[in-house]
Amino acid sequence: MKNNFAFSLVLLAVFSMGSFGFVRAEDPEPQKVSKKIELFDGKSLANWYVFMKGLNKGEDPDKVFTVHDGMIHISGNGLGGITTNEAFKDYQLILEFKWGEKTWGNRVDRCRDSGLLFHSVGKDGAFGGVWMYSIEANIIEGGMGDFIVVGDRSDRFSITAETAQEKSKKNAYISQKGGKPAVVNSGRVDWYLRDPDWEDVKNFRGKNDLDKPVGEWNTMRLVCNGDKVDVYFNGTLVNHAYDVRPSGGRIQIQTEMAELFVRRITLLPLYK
Repeated sequence: MKNNFAFSLVLLAVFSMGSFGFVRAEDPEPQKVSKKIELFDGKSLANWYVFMKGLNKGEDPDKVFTVHDGMIHISGNGLGGITTNEAFKDYQLILEFKWGEKTWGNRVDRCRDSGLLFHSVGKDGAFGGVWMYSIEANIIEGGMGDFIVVGDRSDRFSITAETAQEKSKKNAYISQKGGKPAVVNSGRVDWYLRDPDWEDVKNFRGKNDLDKPVGEWNTMRLVCNGDKVDVYFNGTLVNHAYDVRPSGGRIQIQTEMAELFVRRITLLPLYK
């Protein structure tokens, strides 16, 4: 009787975690990347599925995500994303993208915004009805490579980063090599040269920003090595975190009311 009761408690815990989007039996086991994987073949979204806020998995009636001319065209008209069918760990990810001109809704005059969400686990839409719980390398004008914890505010989803003594005017941590460690399970760690006077206005560029002009291609490289993550943007290391939780999972690319084009999403093994 005692053993049966303990087993029942374990089952209850597992199912409860699943209902809140933390861990589900259907989450694939993250595979270590040992060879080059092209997540986008230039022709289709065969390695991905769409999830849009307020809709069922796979539904995209407004065709926010389409493929043409060797690119993924994200119209930006809505909130949601595409998510890999498989989960990964220990890899480099190369993402090549450029902004389009179109913005939508309440962000029509705001900074163009999107994001690369990695180590994504649990339920689609667990975060705000839109995204899986995950860690984000931000893609936003003026804030390329900022870390955002897209989690449940628990230690299941957290990062640790070396940060400056003072927070930003927006009350965010600022990455600083050799700075004081900060454990973050909600909120963000800005890249180290993010403009202190950043404003959420379309076409914002700070004096140190590395963003190419709208319509030109940018490259983000994500290096996930165990529980450590480095983000490079256009060849420059812009952010670093360690004790990253979780340390593997699916990959998501957001739509957040701004037009975006993607021509490459490649996974590579880690350097020896």
